[in-house]
Amino acid sequence: MSEFWKRYLLELCCSYTIISVAGAIINIFVGGQTNNANVIVMFTFCAIIVFVLSIHKLFDRFSPLFMIVAQYVISLGLCSLIVFIISRFDYVSPKAWFEYFRSFTIPYIIGAALYYYRVFSEAKKQDTLIKEIQQLDEKEKEEN
Repeated sequence: MSEFWKRYLLELCCSYTIISVAGAIINIFVGGQTNNANVIVMFTFCAIIVFVLSIHKLFDRFSPLFMIVAQYVISLGLCSLIVFIISRFDYVSPKAWFEYFRSFTIPYIIGAALYYYRVFSEAKKQDTLIKEIQQLDEKEKEEN
């Protein structure tokens, strides 16, 4: 299995676990219940979002702000398509679109912030290592 898919599955599992546990805790306090359809939709949304975030390298030639907004719009569009398909087979209340947008956006912002923090901190570490290697290389050239 390629490195991309290993990383994707790991991030998907972690994201879904965090969202599931948070949803369970919220349901305990609010008194709500989750049915199997909601669990499957939640997993589908997580899979879409994690995939779109993990292909950030396709957007490297653009500014980071454009990349973040484009990935949000792509994720929102794909997840909206899922809700639209579900609405063809099952009743979806008119308020469901608002609830979907809210329940999609809040976790997405939190997840994307954590994801990009990790990506940018890794890039900063790599930049530091490159500078250290360059400095060592310059010292070796001076000594010779």
